[in-house]
Amino acid sequence: MKDTIDSMRGPKVSRFLFPVTGVIALVWFLIRVIPKPSRAAYPCMRVAYPIASTFVLYLLGIAATALALDRMKIHWRNSRSWPMAGFFIVALITGFITFQADQPPVFADSSYLDTANVPMGVARGIFPGRVVWGRNPDATNEDCGNSSFGDAYYLPKNTNMDVVNEMVQTSLLTLTGRPTVREAWEALFVHFNTKQGKGATGYRTGEKIFIKTNGVGSTVVDSSNHNITDLTSYVEARTSPQPVLALLRGLINDCGIPEENISVGDPQRDIQNEYWDLWHTEFPGVNYICHKGGEGRTFAVKGTKPSVFFSDRGAVLRSGSWSDMSVGYPVYQDTLYAVIEEADYLIYVGALKVHERAGMTLIGKLDFGSHIRQNAMHMHMGLVNPDGFSPAGNKNSRFGYNRYRVLVDVMGHNKLGGNAMLYLVDGLWGGAGANLKPVKFTMAPFNNDWPSLILLSQDPIALESVCYDILKAEFTADKHAETYPQMVGVDDHLHQAADSANWPAGVRYDPENDGTVIGSLGVHEHWNNATTMQYSRNLGIGNGIELLKLNTAVSVAEGKGYIPGEYTLGQNYPNPFNPSTTIVFELPKSSVVRLSVYDMLGREVSVLVDERRDAGVHEVTFDASGLSSGVYLYKLHAGDFVQSRKLLLLR
Repeated sequence: MKDTIDSMRGPKVSRFLFPVTGVIALVWFLIRVIPKPSRAAYPCMRVAYPIASTFVLYLLGIAATALALDRMKIHWRNSRSWPMAGFFIVALITGFITFQADQPPVFADSSYLDTANVPMGVARGIFPGRVVWGRNPDATNEDCGNSSFGDAYYLPKNTNMDVVNEMVQTSLLTLTGRPTVREAWEALFVHFNTKQGKGATGYRTGEKIFIKTNGVGSTVVDSSNHNITDLTSYVEARTSPQPVLALLRGLINDCGIPEENISVGDPQRDIQNEYWDLWHTEFPGVNYICHKGGEGRTFAVKGTKPSVFFSDRGAVLRSGSWSDMSVGYPVYQDTLYAVIEEADYLIYVGALKVHERAGMTLIGKLDFGSHIRQNAMHMHMGLVNPDGFSPAGNKNSRFGYNRYRVLVDVMGHNKLGGNAMLYLVDGLWGGAGANLKPVKFTMAPFNNDWPSLILLSQDPIALESVCYDILKAEFTADKHAETYPQMVGVDDHLHQAADSANWPAGVRYDPENDGTVIGSLGVHEHWNNATTMQYSRNLGIGNGIELLKLNTAVSVAEGKGYIPGEYTLGQNYPNPFNPSTTIVFELPKSSVVRLSVYDMLGREVSVLVDERRDAGVHEVTFDASGLSSGVYLYKLHAGDFVQSRKLLLLR
């Protein structure tokens, strides 16, 4: 209702502006749409409609409340106690709904502002700019209710650990181009240490690894146990335990890293029992970092001196309040938890969620829980929508580009993003807000199911860019009430983290305050469209992002009904490979298909498909056991469509 304008119960000015804004929005909508109904789809109308409709409901609520109070007074004069009590209850309910009910603001679809396939920045990784998308609908229980204790999405009965483990392992092989999990991890360590100036060396005895998770919703107060007793928090979207367990299996079982050298957790938060039971049962020697410690958890020790110095230098960030982030004293610095200060390697495991204040919360915002303060209120003025209100009621909105973004500081700090060897976004479930429970995604290829995604990269900017494109395509007004990714400037921190040419005037990002500004943290661009989801490296037109999609969907013949919008030949995975690799191709209609492999002399060495195939997504395994090492081409002929790609066989 009224709180569509002021979804977080904001300052009094928003209350005053509400009726004025409501009248303007209603009149504007009626004037524009009645003569031409098709205008209802215009971006400006998609903003005006929820404000106008909320205002109408607000007026109806006032009218209903007034009528109920009038009826109550009549029955009171006639000493009719029960009818009087009934109308009093009605007035109480309608009044509460009218004045207090929280509804999220609706932002117009701003996709038209995005320019496709124009990369900026310097790509990172063994394969620069590579982001691996692993998806398997079997990872999640389609019938999960996530609405009661004992039925949370992250429980073993709702998340298939074996499937998630396979997704993470396959994604690691594809990310690094290595044939085994051990070799994949070794490649990650060597690449990271080389970049850090430590030489081409792998993991060394005694080095410490910290896996940083998103534990939002878990309690932070001292108590005698680690149960979540509030249902809203219990089902809230956060990092699932299964991807973390898959990482632990690779580090410990495949790489032989001692458990005691690995820490896991979100230092500001708890490790609730459902997570602890899964992790600790398999790896009891790992340090599970917890704000309050106890019952086997490791207490989160606070650092002793500031090490993060915000680059606005007191101009933007304030101590703030949840209703007005601009109040309070300037904030200049933060102290990190000891587990972060002492780590030789960081691995980030974020959750795929939208956010009413930041637009989205993935990798960058994960470090809002890395400092020792009670919360991250002081960092919110560095976001796109600090107070979380709609544009009409937010005096602190910072929409647009080239403004100071605190996320650049934390992603570039040498003990935070600068110390990360791997980034994983847990998109198994997907969240509709900072403190909301997961929702099913409607867009293809999810098709009204849980996303069931794992996304991996060594390039945090490329990874956040892909996630942003996914969230922006999914969270539109025709699909969800939460349209936060449509706010203009949500990706401003990605522009700035990629290229210093996008920094605001007067800001030099130097989060260590040592006189050395950060360089490019990765590459940013937008995909070509939400159907084929291709970036410049996929299209062979630029040095930007390469998105490799694994198990994106199943064919129509398998009964799922997903039909691609165009012909596509995907990059094989893993690549390089030995001795087998998988090739994926998509058909928008039934076609005669020939998929062949050629050597560099143009000789056909293998025919993988030579038949009619139904519309859908198809996977083919190429076994190169009889071939020698080298570069090969594979070519798809389907109808009039012809496309070829390179693959690399390494013995």
